[in-house]
Amino acid sequence: MNVESAGKQDYLTLIEIWEASVRATHGFLAEEDLQELKPLILDQYLDVVELMCFKNDEGEILGFCGVHDGNIEMLFVSPEARGKGVGSLLAQYAIEAQGATRVDVNEQNHQALGFYRHIGFSVTGRSPLDGQGKPYPLLHMELSEA
Repeated sequence: MNVESAGKQDYLTLIEIWEASVRATHGFLAEEDLQELKPLILDQYLDVVELMCFKNDEGEILGFCGVHDGNIEMLFVSPEARGKGVGSLLAQYAIEAQGATRVDVNEQNHQALGFYRHIGFSVTGRSPLDGQGKPYPLLHMELSEA
């Protein structure tokens, strides 16, 4: 199992993982908002992050993480691979190799909030709207001092 760079050739697989993961974990997100986000992620957001993916021994991508300017901007794991350490390995790589110390988490995504707390992040602030100005509050988290 490997963490390696992802490129444009991987984008269709990544957006499939993104959508499946969001549907599994973001029950609060309206369908129209999901459909609005999908092309933004595919056509814009993936291009502005340092993108890493996790591949199994057969070369299948099971999850991915994007970091920009010390912030984990995205971390999504295929629903079939959840709970098997993929997210933890991607987050560890983001922290150790990419210098990530911050992440924003949807307040309603209790699983993600618990995950980031478990690996050492603490809530440092809150915004009532998400990055698209939608009423999905964000919790700003920072890696706690070791």
